[in-house]
Amino acid sequence: MDDYRRIADRIAADITGGRLRPGQRLPPQRAFARRHGIAPSTAGRIYAELVRRGLVVGEVGRGTFVRATAPDGQPGHTLTEAAGAPLVNLELNYPSAPGQAELLAPALAPLLRPDALGQALRPAAAAGTPAAREAVAALLARGGLRTGPERILFTGNARQAIAATLAALVRPGGRVGVEPLTYPLVKEIAARLGVVLVPLATDAEGPLPGSVAAAHRGAPLSALYLQPTLHNPTSHTTSPGRLRQLADTVHRLGIPVVEDRIWSFLHPGGTPPLAALAPGLVHLVDGLSKRVAPGLTVGFAVVPGDRVEAVARAVRSGGWSAGGFALEAAVRWLGDGTVDRLVAAKRQDARRRQRLLAEKLAGFAVRSDPAAYFAWWELPAPWRADTFTAAARAHGIAVTPGAAFRVGPGRTPDAVRLGLGSAPEPELARALATLAGLARDGAAADSG
Repeated sequence: MDDYRRIADRIAADITGGRLRPGQRLPPQRAFARRHGIAPSTAGRIYAELVRRGLVVGEVGRGTFVRATAPDGQPGHTLTEAAGAPLVNLELNYPSAPGQAELLAPALAPLLRPDALGQALRPAAAAGTPAAREAVAALLARGGLRTGPERILFTGNARQAIAATLAALVRPGGRVGVEPLTYPLVKEIAARLGVVLVPLATDAEGPLPGSVAAAHRGAPLSALYLQPTLHNPTSHTTSPGRLRQLADTVHRLGIPVVEDRIWSFLHPGGTPPLAALAPGLVHLVDGLSKRVAPGLTVGFAVVPGDRVEAVARAVRSGGWSAGGFALEAAVRWLGDGTVDRLVAAKRQDARRRQRLLAEKLAGFAVRSDPAAYFAWWELPAPWRADTFTAAARAHGIAVTPGAAFRVGPGRTPDAVRLGLGSAPEPELARALATLAGLARDGAAADSG
């Protein structure tokens, strides 16, 4: 009989016509059967048909939810954004201070003289230049790490520094301990290197040292990758006490660490780097893309003395060396105070945006830090991260679903990360208000 298909067609029409919205939960199959006067087995066939058409998705123990796209993969009627509508991108995080270009330009002018330009356009070694090493050593000292310039290596950006240090530390098939939510690019790097990521348990203070030890007992860990300050995506900062415990643990077990400090500049007076507590094991990674600008930047790694040549080889073999022009520009920006001025402006900017976030998403479960440029939003029922992400995009807003950060087989969190740094403030305010309304509409539809 095709009766069940006719009912499925009606439900499909409700979805494509917008009467059933993305993320909305369908009734349990038995309740659906009673409502339509059909057998529970027929209701099961209807739901299976809707799944087959790509209109709904079912999760054991949670229910059946309307997907965000029609069966042909095109947005449904209610999800179609206005033609040519610009996308407000809350996925990317490229903060820009007012007057940034005007601040950066003066240091570049001397480099455009033919003699200086010829020098700046030469290839740069992994070790950079003496001036670059001294400038970065001074920058790191202000952040709580005093290091010899000879331990500093340079890459095109911080992501390349992460790739180089992991490539130098971990052989294919090796295991790297990470927080259960981690920077998505590290997942991609691990996949390309043939490295297995092992999620570590965390609590309110940060990664649990006992979890590191337990994972290492199961099969040796080749390294850890951690973000102790303003962790991406949650904005959490590991407590000083927990950092000391972690330093003791990696010392005892002899496990190298890659410490990602890319957002630490926003957290003045925060916890010291883990590299200051375990300099013989920790490879600190940082860069200037967030401090300065993503289009002309430099990454760097502070490497234990006995690992400098191994990481330098990885930089060279990966083609990850810094550009000579960018390196010369960075030295000038660090030396004339431009970087410090940009950092001060971006700290103020991040706090303004966090106040905007708190205002627009008041009453929702949002985890963040007043100094951060991003936030972790645990969505209200019945929203799932994938359907909310698709519905947000249909309203002209891009957000990052929780699954992008998840490591391991655990349940994907029904959460999204909001990047606050790229959109102009008026656009950000409108986008956050739209997302709040979307979240409330979905919750109201579920309760109705």
